[in-house]
Amino acid sequence: MSAAAIDVVGIGADGWGGLSPRAHSVVHAADVVMGSSRQLELIPDTGARRVPWPSPLLPALPGLLDEYADARVCVLASGDPMFHGIGSTLARIVGADRLRVLPHASSVSLACARLGWPLHEVEVLSAVGKPVAALHPSVHDGYRILVLSADETTPAAVASLLVARGYGGSRMSVLDRLGDATESVTTRTAREWGSHEATALNVIAVECRADAEARVLARTPGLPDDAFDHDGQLTKRTVRAVTLSTLEPVPGALLWDVGAGAGSIAIEWMRTHPSCSATAIEHREDRAARITRNAQELGVPGLQVVTGAAPDALHGLDRPDAVFVGGGVTTEGLFGSCWQALRPGGRIVINAVTVESEAVLAELRARYGGELYRLAVDHARSVGGFTGWERQMPVTQWTVRKSHEEGT
Repeated sequence: MSAAAIDVVGIGADGWGGLSPRAHSVVHAADVVMGSSRQLELIPDTGARRVPWPSPLLPALPGLLDEYADARVCVLASGDPMFHGIGSTLARIVGADRLRVLPHASSVSLACARLGWPLHEVEVLSAVGKPVAALHPSVHDGYRILVLSADETTPAAVASLLVARGYGGSRMSVLDRLGDATESVTTRTAREWGSHEATALNVIAVECRADAEARVLARTPGLPDDAFDHDGQLTKRTVRAVTLSTLEPVPGALLWDVGAGAGSIAIEWMRTHPSCSATAIEHREDRAARITRNAQELGVPGLQVVTGAAPDALHGLDRPDAVFVGGGVTTEGLFGSCWQALRPGGRIVINAVTVESEAVLAELRARYGGELYRLAVDHARSVGGFTGWERQMPVTQWTVRKSHEEGT
């Protein structure tokens, strides 16, 4: 290796005494020990130079590592360095081949051990550097969640979210200072939590319990139309479910939702998997603000909202793996811009409801191929004392995949 290996040692709240003999020897052998000020205080004086993390850390980290490239460096990490820890960041920067990782028990493992929860049956979410609103898709009756807190305010924020969702009866256990001699567990319902204080080092265990008025919001595409705040510009539930299936969301993929309206397609795309991302492009400022609110309420606060008219508003955006156009396909240059930006192997799905936009789809199909559908949905309605069918406006849908041979 061209540069010295970096040892990454996981350390818990129990400090030096909780480390293995091997970890002790690694720390003692280091010329430089890096970590947070709190972590550095947990180890004895070994004669090594102590380097506390600068703030902000990420921009400074490459330069800091270069400065000590020829030294024996030991990095201290909380718990398991590869679980929401500095270890994964170092692997991206210097490569996994330069790392020698000695993990400690993670806070999640310790929490499950204290509660008697099977770790493989628990969903783990992090509120570190992320809005608590991201918990929404995981709140379901009878479901268990572990939340990694950002600080002492996180438990109250989680409790407020649960109460607002109609899950005030959920059992919350806040585990403070796990692994330390002073560790504690406080259990209350979300409704009872109030302003109860916790320490900055805490993990929240939630057993979700729905109140009678709680609304079920499934993670599969096709949320009820009234789950979204909208002004009528909304891809309706049945058509939306079909549209998401043809867009084919997969983990890690990026969607452009062009002419997003209420943002329903982008939001449901992101709800399919935590690693899915989306950019909603909407030219009206009031609708763009509404998309942001919907994303927050439905648990995808990371949705990027771009206010502007396509195709001009598309310039400079990250290249998408899929594109949905819900309106405006007759705009000159719109399809060409989307097609050029689309990654090879990606898909474009366009919905049309007017004769003019259908004509554009027919021309595009003749040139690019793909599949053309017409979706017609009837709803049962009361007709006097009887029941009749009311037809929703038909939607013509064209979907096409960009071949890998068409270049990058």
